[in-house]
Amino acid sequence: MFAKFVVKEIVTLPVPAFCKKLAFDLIRSTRLTADSGTSSALEFSQISTSPTLMSALLPSPSSPTSPPTASPSSSSTRRKEINSYFDSPIDNLRFSITERRVPGRSFRHFSFIPTSLALVTSLLILFYISTTSNLFTHHHPNPKAPLQINSSSSSSSSAFSFTILRHKTSSTPFAIEAPLTEDGGGQRIESQRSLGPPLGSDGNHVNNNEVFHDRHIFLEDYKEMKRSFKIYVYPHRQDDSFANALLPVDSEPGGNYASESFFKKVLMKSRFITNDPTKADLFFLPFSIARLRHDPRVGVGGIQDFIRDYIFNVSQKYQYWNRTGGADHFYVACHSIGRSAMEKASEVKFNAIQVVCSSSYFLPGYIPHKDACLPQIWPRKEEPHDLLSSNRTKLAFFAGGINSPVREKLLQVWRNDSEIFAHFGRLTTPYADELLGSKFCLHVKGFEVNTARVADSLYYGCVPVIIANYYDLPFADILNWKSFSVIVATLDIPLLKKILKGISSEEYTRLQSNVLKVRKHFQWHLSPIDYDAFYMVMYELWLRRSFSTVTSSNF
Repeated sequence: MFAKFVVKEIVTLPVPAFCKKLAFDLIRSTRLTADSGTSSALEFSQISTSPTLMSALLPSPSSPTSPPTASPSSSSTRRKEINSYFDSPIDNLRFSITERRVPGRSFRHFSFIPTSLALVTSLLILFYISTTSNLFTHHHPNPKAPLQINSSSSSSSSAFSFTILRHKTSSTPFAIEAPLTEDGGGQRIESQRSLGPPLGSDGNHVNNNEVFHDRHIFLEDYKEMKRSFKIYVYPHRQDDSFANALLPVDSEPGGNYASESFFKKVLMKSRFITNDPTKADLFFLPFSIARLRHDPRVGVGGIQDFIRDYIFNVSQKYQYWNRTGGADHFYVACHSIGRSAMEKASEVKFNAIQVVCSSSYFLPGYIPHKDACLPQIWPRKEEPHDLLSSNRTKLAFFAGGINSPVREKLLQVWRNDSEIFAHFGRLTTPYADELLGSKFCLHVKGFEVNTARVADSLYYGCVPVIIANYYDLPFADILNWKSFSVIVATLDIPLLKKILKGISSEEYTRLQSNVLKVRKHFQWHLSPIDYDAFYMVMYELWLRRSFSTVTSSNF
């Protein structure tokens, strides 16, 4: 009788029919336990055969979209139909039939359902990961020229509060090296990989023996860049109070952060400079983070305030920053302090193009494809000989300080190895000799992902091994790093020897041959040479130029 009462009450509830059906299924599965230890055998198969009862339980088929709540009159009618059904002697007998059940049987039935669902879900997740894992690989597409959007802008300019005079530029002709040929000076080698190579930007297969992602596109774009690319530099005078940080250095740059000074010095003498801001593709913010760092009036603690004030003056005295929010502006910095120098000028960090050596896309503030990696290069004048010599007796070489967990791990595993020379501290032999005597040269992350060791290894014909997770490598939009380097995850440091020894002699010959092809791209010259570091940085900027402008009213 209790089952009868429960069914009657459920039928009259103002809830959707599927909810009532779910409640009836639950009652049928669990049974209602009686005081005598038996349970009422509520046979829903019998209920479902009664048209009268089912019409009371479920909404009419002719009105499937009727609301779930019933009016008082309809509820009363359904209650009478249910009562008439249960008042039947035969149907009452069906509800009074009892049977003994094995305790816990229904609960074992229910426990099987979530277990099965969990197993199926786990298998589906594993299948999804195995079929989509290639999507998590970091790629550097070779973007083509963006779609031009015609826009008009006024050309009025106003005086800068502490920088008034336009800077005169010379038109010294460039020293031009022999141009790149379609075969790069070497014959194409067919890929020896068993799996098909990835597709390039034009839909063709990428050959990992080729040092460029797409040589044809690069050569065509390079010509257009040299012909039409223009940059406007905010002018400053020699007698400005911060001329030391805003104008190019007088002497030839040198040292660990020379790339920053080299770029500005060469740019100011190049044909890319325009004195007409209306013809400029990009605007250069000429402050030097490295020199501000050593200026006693600013120092490390005052760089953020200096940058904030500088951007404020630019936006107040010139119209060009405001029309794009700084999206067509860029600055260059090689010291790691540059990563935090923009904290009080967030519009620079998020809108402007940052050309920096510390190009880790794991840390906030660096946005790949908007920003660009500046190669950290220690300028060297001597030209090494016999770069293809077989007198490379060491398998791998590293020298540097222990200033990161990655280097500590390298020291822990390989310090006393006879084939991998991991030296921490001052060398007793010339650094150049160690590079010339090693097949592979290790670039290991220190304080930052970047060091000058990549350019050093290329300069001395040593195949670089990159052990620096999240490093957005220099010129990665242009160069195919797999063709001339080995990239090893930091977790694989214990497997380093196995990885390097697994490279066949033919594969190593190909890698080193490509090293000699790309080393020209990692060298600075006061009079720039085609395809050297200066032109490669300019090409990276050219890829990031914008043709659209936004009025200040949009900000």
